[in-house]
Amino acid sequence: MRVWTRRRLLTSAASAVSAAGLAVTAAGPARAADGRPRPADADIADTLRALPGLRLIEERRDAGAGYRHFVLGLRQPVDHTDPSAGTFEQRLTLLHTAADRPTVLFSTGYHAVVTPRLTEPATLLGANQLQVEHRYFGVSRPADPGYTHLTIRQAADDHHRVVRLFRRIYPGAWLSTGSSKGGMTSLYHRRFHPGDVDGTVVYSAPNNVDDREDSACLRFLETVGTAPARESVKAAQRRMLLHRAELVARYEAWASASGDTFRIVGSADKAFEIAVLRVLFMFWQRATPADIDAIPGPEATTDELYTWLDNWAGLSLYADTAAGRYIPYWYQIGTQLGYGDVPTGHLADLLRHPDGIAARNFVPRDIPMVFDTRAMPDIDRWVRRRGSRLLFVNGAQDPAVAEHFRPGGPDSRLLWVPGGNHSVETANLSPADRASAEEALLRWVGSAGGR
Repeated sequence: MRVWTRRRLLTSAASAVSAAGLAVTAAGPARAADGRPRPADADIADTLRALPGLRLIEERRDAGAGYRHFVLGLRQPVDHTDPSAGTFEQRLTLLHTAADRPTVLFSTGYHAVVTPRLTEPATLLGANQLQVEHRYFGVSRPADPGYTHLTIRQAADDHHRVVRLFRRIYPGAWLSTGSSKGGMTSLYHRRFHPGDVDGTVVYSAPNNVDDREDSACLRFLETVGTAPARESVKAAQRRMLLHRAELVARYEAWASASGDTFRIVGSADKAFEIAVLRVLFMFWQRATPADIDAIPGPEATTDELYTWLDNWAGLSLYADTAAGRYIPYWYQIGTQLGYGDVPTGHLADLLRHPDGIAARNFVPRDIPMVFDTRAMPDIDRWVRRRGSRLLFVNGAQDPAVAEHFRPGGPDSRLLWVPGGNHSVETANLSPADRASAEEALLRWVGSAGGR
């Protein structure tokens, strides 16, 4: 089974807990009040089948030693404030190790990942891990065609019902975690249900408080890295637009051969230009020093330019097959979450599609979108003033966190990975910060021992 951090974290965690005298787990009584067997006495598969509204879809035989991997479906309300709106089945995955271990609630913020992957907190704690697919993504789709109930609060209420249900099996400590949009999802859950879990680890989560104000993102992209590297990316963008006709023709040929189209965005030309605009952000989001040396220079062929653009901006993302899967993402961006901007002055004379990267371009026009200017300021105020036991881990060279959360509530903090990009974890922190982060997680879990 793939894990997201070093295996020795588990050993160090156990030692730390022992040294601190912390009770990491909270075993329940042998039998529930109604006399039914507790999970420790029953097979976990039978216990899952007994949970109301839960369907055990399959047990996969791909988990690592000590774990069992289940794919589940949970019947959820479409509208948590209106039972008459109907229900939908939300996809969950469970990596189960023991009912008396801690549990980590995990979200990608998008589709569920069925390949078994332990998050860093789950590895650190030797925990069970429960993944929740975000509503309207993957197979977790209400019948509503207009995404009316795709809101921060409705998703938070989904997670709340998941925790309440699974505490029947896992009565001990709970943490939540996610990276990027998954981290945002975990945080929004805590905003509306702060007592559901004992702490939250948020990696690389943007905080676009005011969608009309993008100066922080623009300023970041004009100062990240070195001046020569920044100019190399911008020069590559210009060369791609100067060779637009040839590159778009190749893009169209790929789409035709793949049976794909550009109805959502509008045309291959527009999709190409969007990719060129976004590559500046997406390059710096993932770049390593070696990648900087591989930016195509003045002598690069159109084939090399096309390959580089596809590698960093993902040209398939703007054709209908992939774009259709991400309509819910762009709907959220365009109605509540907001989005950063990118510098375009160096390309102004070559652009044909103003506001090409706006969320509206990725959502069919028959789906209404009205931006809620109150949603993100509300989340931001809560994080600054009241959010407790929140750990934010960001990469210092990640444009996604040019606008970042600034925790001010009890036992919360923000840690930075020097030189880190969008893929960071506590294992990448300085030794002192890493020790502080691990100590916080162990403390949060230990203090829940008497729950």
